[in-house]
Amino acid sequence: MGPSSPARTMRLWGPRSLGVALGVFMTVGFGLQLLGGAFQRRLPRLQLRQSWATSLGSAVPSCLPRQRLVFLKTHKSGSSSVLSLLHRYGDRHGLRFALPTRYQFGYPRLFRASQVKGYHPQGGGTQPPFHILCHHMRFNLKEVLQVMPSDSFFFSIVRDPAALARSAFSYYKSTSSAFRKAPSLAAFLANPRAFYQPGGRGDYYARNLLWFDFGLPFPPEKRIKRGNPKDPDSHQGHVLPSGTGPRAQILDPNALLQPVSTVADGHSQAVSPTSFNLGSSSFIQWGLAWLDSVFDLVMVAEYFDESLVLLADALCWGLDDVVGFMHNAQAGGEQGLRAAGTGGLTAEDQQLTARARAWNNLDWALYVHFNRSLWARIEQYGQRRLKHAVAELRARREAMAKHCLQGGKALDPKYITNSQFRPFQYGSAKVLGYALRSSLSPKDREDCERLATPELQYKDKLDAKQFPSPVSISLKTSRLLSSRHQATD
Repeated sequence: MGPSSPARTMRLWGPRSLGVALGVFMTVGFGLQLLGGAFQRRLPRLQLRQSWATSLGSAVPSCLPRQRLVFLKTHKSGSSSVLSLLHRYGDRHGLRFALPTRYQFGYPRLFRASQVKGYHPQGGGTQPPFHILCHHMRFNLKEVLQVMPSDSFFFSIVRDPAALARSAFSYYKSTSSAFRKAPSLAAFLANPRAFYQPGGRGDYYARNLLWFDFGLPFPPEKRIKRGNPKDPDSHQGHVLPSGTGPRAQILDPNALLQPVSTVADGHSQAVSPTSFNLGSSSFIQWGLAWLDSVFDLVMVAEYFDESLVLLADALCWGLDDVVGFMHNAQAGGEQGLRAAGTGGLTAEDQQLTARARAWNNLDWALYVHFNRSLWARIEQYGQRRLKHAVAELRARREAMAKHCLQGGKALDPKYITNSQFRPFQYGSAKVLGYALRSSLSPKDREDCERLATPELQYKDKLDAKQFPSPVSISLKTSRLLSSRHQATD
């Protein structure tokens, strides 16, 4: 996809009543998040680049690197590893991040531009442009476009709901009231209604977490009563979106009832609503079509390295820009991550997988859709070419791990004595991290630090870089004046 497109600038809808024919859909609150959102379908314009050629990096790129990026960091889907790549790339290239005051943008409430540190509404003062928006939020396109230009590259990542459920249950057991009541994930999935109460504390972690993170509305049976003070979206009116600006587009009512087209492989391809036996298929298809109109790429955690190759290609980045270490991984948490099927699982695990996908049916629809889109994109990229690129990426990652890390791999946090590299510990499973080799040169240590620094510490580093405290500025000034004085003595 090209670096910019007129279609991108026409994402916001224009105001118009959709009429009586859409009454049913209005009752389910299709516009819960999409206030000011977009439905404008993008033209089939996928342009895969040959920037790596046969040497995977030695060729001169024929395109300019994309540096205006919006990454929706979904929960428990490998997104911390992607965030690490963005932190490192932006830090190295001097890009400006749209940062939260703390570590998330008001989650679980929908993102608001006012939550960005240093953001000033139009007319509220001059400010340098932001290049990267990438920390945890619940997606809200209208507000995102207040901060980032419409031709930014939008991307995210999804994970098989069965694997995500295992990770979320371990990580959020103390946070979600539904998980906390259940003795085990198997017990929870055997009878989720016995534990899950819509509107309960942290209920969004216990069902359809991806759908929630993408900011999509929920059907009536999955939405809690409007006005419930525990509803993170109760302050958002369930109204259909209206656009702003002269080029705002109007939602086609027929799109709610028609099969969805996908342009993931560069061609319009009909997808029947019966592709998903999930109930409310038109509702789900409508949500997926809206996401297709907004996101340039959605990665798949089970094919993480393949996704990284496609990401680098889409952004016109070099291979080394997407070579990094896994972050925020739980000890023993990668088992079963690679394959999304049920082959090789015990009968008990197969039952748990089936129940997890059924309970998280909206997330399963998301996963199936974007897994299909990814593989259509892989076919166009070329499977042989991709296999070669992935092998090169993994070889470089392994070489960097051996060069940078003690033991050449992730460590139990008890072995990480430097707080700069010790990841935040949360949930029942240990979160692994890294320790650097002591024999590194200063230059190598700087590069390795960027690879090994956990997301919270890196965010603090970027924050201090963009918003230096008055004390640090005065210290730097005094040191500069002192050095100048000594130089003139």
